[in-house]
Amino acid sequence: MTRAQADVNLDAIAHNVMRLRAAAPDARMLAVVKADGYGHGMVPVARAARGAGADYLGVALPEEAVAVREAGDNGPLLCWLYPPSADLSELVERRVEISVSSPDALQQVVAAARKGDRRARIHLKIDTGLGRNGSTPDAWSDLVARALAHQDAGVLEVAGVWSHLAGSDEPESPVTGRQVVAFREALSDAESQGLVPEVRHLANSGGVLHHPDTHFDMVRCGISVYGLTPGPAIGTSRGLGLIPAMTVTAEVALVKRVPGGHGVSYGHRYRTRRSTQLALIPVGYADGVPRSGSSRLPVMINGQRFSVAGTVAMDQVVVDVGDARVRAGDRVHLFGPGSRGEPTADEWAAACATINYEIVTRLGPRIPRRHLGGG
Repeated sequence: MTRAQADVNLDAIAHNVMRLRAAAPDARMLAVVKADGYGHGMVPVARAARGAGADYLGVALPEEAVAVREAGDNGPLLCWLYPPSADLSELVERRVEISVSSPDALQQVVAAARKGDRRARIHLKIDTGLGRNGSTPDAWSDLVARALAHQDAGVLEVAGVWSHLAGSDEPESPVTGRQVVAFREALSDAESQGLVPEVRHLANSGGVLHHPDTHFDMVRCGISVYGLTPGPAIGTSRGLGLIPAMTVTAEVALVKRVPGGHGVSYGHRYRTRRSTQLALIPVGYADGVPRSGSSRLPVMINGQRFSVAGTVAMDQVVVDVGDARVRAGDRVHLFGPGSRGEPTADEWAAACATINYEIVTRLGPRIPRRHLGGG
């Protein structure tokens, strides 16, 4: 066994994709594989998602799109975040569909299409209330008209119209309903100008699982593809029929007995209450273990749960294991699906006052990924 490793169950990825397709049976399904597949490994996850029936893949950055194409994927692929300085010609050449939120971005895509003498496929994005990317409603009509002019000239094709939900993980929030209304208004405006997109998409994971009125022609599934709930208020992974795909383990590096009152780790924010054993685990915040989880993060050793004792250091954490039978070389479960009683990414997130997205995406490159199943 290595110092630490993350096992990624590709069969769980496939299961989750099929579960999500069943939740929106009348819509196409886009699996989001950005941020190295939410820390799980972008290319293996992309292949597993395609194999399970994902119609589209989605990435944030152009370099992610290129990596997916270089790995051999030729299916529909959407990229949505790039700076004004980016040359998008390679994306157009590789048939990557590109999101457009402004006239400047539209011209950027037009320039790339003309450079490669290839028609670009774009998705126009409307900001329905999230306040990030997307055209404002006031500028929407003009953006649609400009895009249609370039479509008529044969430079591009408007393949989609989309937006992103701000609070779909909060079932009682009125924001989602308001965004659906705003999205329908933008679609009506576009249709009045003669734009009939191939796909209209609004739903993210929370929308797929809890808001059927957001499904439209395609749904975009991110965190749920990896078996994690988009929010506690939506439900647990198990309750939603999802299987967490990642299990992170490490090896106990050292066990030693210390007296009561012994300080542990930086700042001595933890002191032993009595004579006890301290187990050293060689992972720390350089590996993605949140420092905010100091003295709180749960772990499991030999089927027994403990908590990190004291401050999370760069390369190591300490666990007070009392008089339990723990030896150097024993396996430590940091988090996983919970099926063996081990902590979950959701529990780690709760201990750190954050979200499960951050737990899995911040896992560092020093912890190798091992991909299992998916055959």
